[in-house]
Amino acid sequence: MSSPKVLFGFHAVGVRLKTAPQSIIEIYYEATRRDARMRQFLDRAREAGARLIEADSVRLAKLAGSHGHQGVAARVEAVAQVTSLDELLENLEEAGIEQPLLLVLDGVTDPHNLGACLRVADGAGAHAVIAPKDHAVGINATVAKVASGAAETMPYFMVTNLARTLNELKERNIWIIGTSDDAPKTIYQVDLKGPVALVLGAEGDGMRQLTRKTCDELVSIPMKGAVESLNVSVASGVCLYEALRQRG
Repeated sequence: MSSPKVLFGFHAVGVRLKTAPQSIIEIYYEATRRDARMRQFLDRAREAGARLIEADSVRLAKLAGSHGHQGVAARVEAVAQVTSLDELLENLEEAGIEQPLLLVLDGVTDPHNLGACLRVADGAGAHAVIAPKDHAVGINATVAKVASGAAETMPYFMVTNLARTLNELKERNIWIIGTSDDAPKTIYQVDLKGPVALVLGAEGDGMRQLTRKTCDELVSIPMKGAVESLNVSVASGVCLYEALRQRG
């Protein structure tokens, strides 16, 4: 078992209380905060049998590594998750899910963006998020906070060689669709009902050249105003929810 980690904020700690309460070692809370949200949270924590410890804002900020803790932080054990993309895809196959929906992020290094991407992937029912080890941010406390609990529920795989991983997905008949400002088709003109991996690059730079070349198809998001591109998490939401809409 890996060493304990810290989750903070109502959403992140609340999702862990809901999905794996036994993994919570202890919850620290700001005793001076007595509003309805805190009272409801503490009631849920007590119902789940969590160990509660009063703490001041300074201790919480130190524990969380951030002042955005909302008065709540928890030390938790890692929850056993699927360890590889292959394992995940095999599990989906065994469960009879023939149209996996994957989100691939090439070069997203901002933890706030990653957290928001995980949140939207969870909301849209994606099965996993994939990123390259050398051009990405890992899951940290900020990511978990922004993800509002999705960092706990959404499998996130960091792979050594993204182009090779995309080719392995192709071998499993998963269609690789990349997003690019200059693509002739829009996201609304492609079929997203089958097994699909949607590839988004970092803002500004977009996908790396090799990633772009590995895609089966490129699509754009229509931009009608003055700005040239969307934040990567917003773009992820547009693409994933279009896939969800098509899948009915």
